[in-house]
Amino acid sequence: MARTNPSRKCKTSDVRETLQKMNYALVGETSAVQICRWTKNSINGDRGCWKEIFYGVKTNGCCQMTPAVMWCENQCLHCWRPIEMNLGTTLPKIDDPIEILDGIVEARKKLLIGFRGSKNADLKKLEEGLEPSLYTMSLSGEPTLYPRIGEMFKEIRKRNAVSFLVTNGLNPDVIKNFKDDEFPTQITVSTNAPNESLFKIWHRSTKSNAWEIFNETLDVIKSLKGKVRRVIRLTLVDIGEEGEFNETTNMSEENVKEYCDLIRKAEPDFVHVKGYKSVGYARARMGYDNQPWFEAVKDYAEKMQKELLSDGYKIGAEDERCCVVMLAKDGAKLKIDKV
Repeated sequence: MARTNPSRKCKTSDVRETLQKMNYALVGETSAVQICRWTKNSINGDRGCWKEIFYGVKTNGCCQMTPAVMWCENQCLHCWRPIEMNLGTTLPKIDDPIEILDGIVEARKKLLIGFRGSKNADLKKLEEGLEPSLYTMSLSGEPTLYPRIGEMFKEIRKRNAVSFLVTNGLNPDVIKNFKDDEFPTQITVSTNAPNESLFKIWHRSTKSNAWEIFNETLDVIKSLKGKVRRVIRLTLVDIGEEGEFNETTNMSEENVKEYCDLIRKAEPDFVHVKGYKSVGYARARMGYDNQPWFEAVKDYAEKMQKELLSDGYKIGAEDERCCVVMLAKDGAKLKIDKV
């Protein structure tokens, strides 16, 4: 089921045009920012996302961004971004990290400024959130392909903001070679396949040895205990009836122990068990019926808790609206009080 990468046929200009239609603000040659629905909800007086509920980081100040918007090794089945338009793994230009961040902040302000005219907007929250308190590198693409990412995290810390890195785990040397002042506040490794066979189907990676590299990253994550907050994230997809990959699931009963073995390998502080959402470009690959209900996600997390109980993990938080349950290791501090 592995596919060739159709992104080779894509022109950068066409990709940029598509992203702009999707309300991405493009910065420099490879970076972008977008306002997520939870940030909009927060500014309009609703509650924040799971990051605020779990870790205490305010959603109105969350800057969802990337330094490598359409560059990635993988084409993951569940990804709601336009991965069919990936541009490969080599960035055409390496922009300065400070210039990127300055551009991201200004572009984000322009995206948010329209809320001043909304009758539902909490203007205090809006003004407070114009300067990001959290930079989440999970927008699109693989952020560790940007070679100066450590410098970027160092600059974010200078700005007294929290930083989250979400990575596919295919560039372990980047993480391993961070200097002590270059770590993000939290590293999350997307772990959406519990074994090599499903990994190849699920991620459709351009790297032939992706599974081996991914496992190397888990070893690196284990070695970073005490240096950075570490997370393993699962995005669970149920069997469905619609879409090209409708019968593909990564949440079978036998997968529970396989996931737990990977978690034991990495020994993270937290495990996020999330439910897939059929939105964006993912709808062409999987249908709405591939979305597990929160009850199913929680049930799966409870099975993992039972398997990992002797390793010190238990359910620490949950958020039904975001369809996510978090397992926390004994002694891990949920609330973030330093960047």
